[in-house]
Amino acid sequence: MPTYEKDSRRLEISEPARAPGLSIFLGYGAMLPIAVGALAVLLLPDDAARVALSLTTIWGAVILIFLGGVRRGLSFRTAAGPSAAQLVMTFWLFGLGLLSLLLGPGSGALVLLLAGYVSLALVDPMSARRGEAPLFFERLRPVQMLVPVASLAVLVLWAD
Repeated sequence: MPTYEKDSRRLEISEPARAPGLSIFLGYGAMLPIAVGALAVLLLPDDAARVALSLTTIWGAVILIFLGGVRRGLSFRTAAGPSAAQLVMTFWLFGLGLLSLLLGPGSGALVLLLAGYVSLALVDPMSARRGEAPLFFERLRPVQMLVPVASLAVLVLWAD
């Protein structure tokens, strides 16, 4: 139960170290279209593969931008206010996603997306330990990000 003072509110948060089922479902569900896109590019004829590449690039960028928004949302609940690391990561993810959309499908956009997803796998566990993200991000993110990282690596190789 929050306690209120005239100009502030104190919250006490209890969170599990284990990822809630819905977070696993939605987290991996968002990564699935990237994996399906990589598979489609490998299996479909060239024209259809290019459409799959375009759609996968757009999806990967939109999800990366969304995850930048998640980072910003989490920063609103950081006890001492947003940290520099939270803000840098927010703009990093947003910028990579936006730039990849502007570049359009191709190896340049895919490398940017790959950098974003790799950074999530590396930074989110540290953020969880610092209290800047849910505890379950420490174990969930590195494994979850294997899906887009492997898929985008395949797409980078295909696009060249």
